[in-house]
Amino acid sequence: MAFPFINSIISWFLKKRKHQIELFLKYPMDVQEELLLKLLNSAKNTEFGTNCNFSSIESYKEFAKNVPIQQYESIEPLIERCRKGEQNLFWASDIRWFAKSSGTTNAKSKFIPVSDEALEYCHMKAGKDMLCLYINNNEETKMFTGKGLKLGGSTTIYEDNNSYFGDLSAIITENLPFWADFSSAPSQEVSLMAEWETKMEAIINETINENITSLVGVPSWMLVLLNRVLEKTGKDNILEVWPNLEVYFHGGVNFNPYRKQYKKLIPKKDFKYYETYNASEGFFALQDRNNSKELLLMLDYGIFYEFIPMDEYDGENSEAIPLSEVKKDINYAILITTNGGLWRYLIGDTVKFTDLNPYRIKITGRTKHHINVFGEELIIENAEEGLRLACEKTNATISDYTVGPIFMEDKKSGSHEWIIEFNQAPENLDYFIELLDNALKSINSDYEAKRYNNMTLALPKIHQARKGLFYDWLKQKNKLGGQHKVPRLSNSRAFVEELLKL
Repeated sequence: MAFPFINSIISWFLKKRKHQIELFLKYPMDVQEELLLKLLNSAKNTEFGTNCNFSSIESYKEFAKNVPIQQYESIEPLIERCRKGEQNLFWASDIRWFAKSSGTTNAKSKFIPVSDEALEYCHMKAGKDMLCLYINNNEETKMFTGKGLKLGGSTTIYEDNNSYFGDLSAIITENLPFWADFSSAPSQEVSLMAEWETKMEAIINETINENITSLVGVPSWMLVLLNRVLEKTGKDNILEVWPNLEVYFHGGVNFNPYRKQYKKLIPKKDFKYYETYNASEGFFALQDRNNSKELLLMLDYGIFYEFIPMDEYDGENSEAIPLSEVKKDINYAILITTNGGLWRYLIGDTVKFTDLNPYRIKITGRTKHHINVFGEELIIENAEEGLRLACEKTNATISDYTVGPIFMEDKKSGSHEWIIEFNQAPENLDYFIELLDNALKSINSDYEAKRYNNMTLALPKIHQARKGLFYDWLKQKNKLGGQHKVPRLSNSRAFVEELLKL
């Protein structure tokens, strides 16, 4: 039983960390300003630091003036040189690891630099904090009497010119401390399997007789795994397989469309769900309270934050504001400067602040994943809430979905075309469409205005997808498992057309 040993380590770490967390809760601006100057000082002699005159920067104002806002395309030439072995380009310590991004929207992969500092003081630190915050809120936990089932992406690591790349989960697995393996499943051998479906079977075979007490992974893929566990064991719910299961740490996609299905699979009143917010570029926020839908922005992971109001967003030409100037309930694009050598980098995510003392956020979507073909400004947050309300009233549950525009033609209005794969379909699809449309009108005034008398936007069109459509689509693109996600909203018809052909 691993419990006493690991629990004592984590209890010690928790006491140590509590003071540091309290520090950034109490003095958020001081912690962020000090961090920015530290990052600038660390990289002042790099090629990027010299070009942007880091050594002369003494304030945020000067930083914003000297350093341009960047997207991946702007820094790709430097990253490619680093991958070929050049160092001291944008970060002082040597960078050997690169997290290969797994977005479904770009045919071309991104290689995000992962420094030793980013690994230790951001990603690893966040993993420990996740456990610490959970233990702090649930002192009676028996999580460490069993194992945590971690469902990562492909854990194959590739070598190129003495540098290494792979999924972020692969890089973290390669660099985990020795004791982390005691409390995790599956084994390293199974984790390292490259082929997703074979790996899924191996995970099930290896874990169905283990005492699994926690789950970690992306909701859409974890759902596939849990349903296969039930198929394999013939049980009615997951607690019949793993009776001591007590918490699921999830992130990567919005959990709301999956919540009802998880409650059915894990019928336990006091079962806990803990959300995390991380990406290849860094670990940003953690749920720090039981039963909360807000995430605490972690300010001491070596990441300096800036924000761009989405109604003023213009990519690299945008004007950003520091954390001290944000307001509640405004949709912001996130800009990060990190201890991995990313400087004023747009990660493509959008958030809203739900609280300013301490700084808590909720994820609202992506800067590129929205529909604004007709001025309707539909974001992922709107779509998810509209679906939730329509599902609630029709007793439907959803596995996956995507939405694209139907462009105006001749005198015909435009519309939105939805492809939805239901786990449990509504009895009357027309009624579901009506409910979804009304919900979107009530949530989004721009959408409501464009729907007025069907002048610009007609009623949404919904295709009920066959079972496994999105799975087959991702498989065709070699994007099964881990962090791979279905793009939800797009201003283009590309995804909708591909799915309709399938």
